Amino acid sequence: MEEKSVVKFKKEEFAIREYIRQSLGKGKVSRVKIEYTPVGEKIIISTNRPGMIIGKGGEKIKELTRVLKGTFKLENPNIEIDEIRRPHLDAQFMADDIALSLERFGPLKFKVIAYRALQSIIEAGALGGEIRLSGKLPSSRAKPWRFAQGYLKKTGDSAKVVDRAKAVAQTKPGTVGVKVSILSPEAVLTDKIVINEDLLKKIKENIEQRNQMPAMENKKKKSKIKIKQVKEIKE
Repeated sequence: MEEKSVVKFKKEEFAIREYIRQSLGKGKVSRVKIEYTPVGEKIIISTNRPGMIIGKGGEKIKELTRVLKGTFKLENPNIEIDEIRRPHLDAQFMADDIALSLERFGPLKFKVIAYRALQSIIEAGALGGEIRLSGKLPSSRAKPWRFAQGYLKKTGDSAKVVDRAKAVAQTKPGTVGVKVSILSPEAVLTDKIVINEDLLKKIKENIEQRNQMPAMENKKKKSKIKIKQVKEIKE
C-alpha cells in the first residue's frame, strides 16, 4: 500500500509540472520545483521571461493558483519565480528553443538551427555542448544527428554536473526529438587538474626525491659490503 501511495503522489507531482508547462507555453519554463512546507506548497518556476509568466498585475499567477487549488487540490500553493540570468546555459531552454525553431521554419533547416544554437551555447561561456536530433529530418526515413563542440563528460561523477534536457517538435513530416547537454563554466569537476606554480613545485620535489633514491640505495649497499668484509677479516 505504501508503494502505491508513493506512485500516486509522484504522478500528481508530474501532472502539476506538466500542466504548468503547457499552460504557460513551450520555451517559457525551464524547471518546476515543488517544495512542501508547514505553511503550504511552495512552487518555484524557473524562467527567463518572468514578466510573461506573472502577467499584468499578477493575473497569470492568480489564475494558476486558483487552478492548483481547485483542480489539483493543493491547500495553500505559493508560486515563486526564479529568473534565469543566462538562458543559453540552460539545457531545457535551449531544447525548447530548438523545438520551436523546427516547428516554425521546418525540419529542412535543422542543421542551421542546431549549429546556431550550439554556437550561442559556446559563446555564452559553456565548457561544452551537445545537441542530438532524431526523427524524419532530411528524408522520409528517421535518422539521428549529433552536433557537439567543446568538452563534455559522459561517465563518472563529473557527468552528473552536466545539464541535460529533452524537447519534442511536431513538424509536418513527423515528430522530432531534441536532446541538449550543456557543461556550465561554473560546474565543479572532481577530476579537473589545474596546473599552477604549487603543482609544478610539488612535481619538481617528487622528481628530486626519486633521483636521490638510487644514490641512497647505493650508499646502503656499499655500507653492507663493507660490514661483510670486516666480518670476514675478523673471522
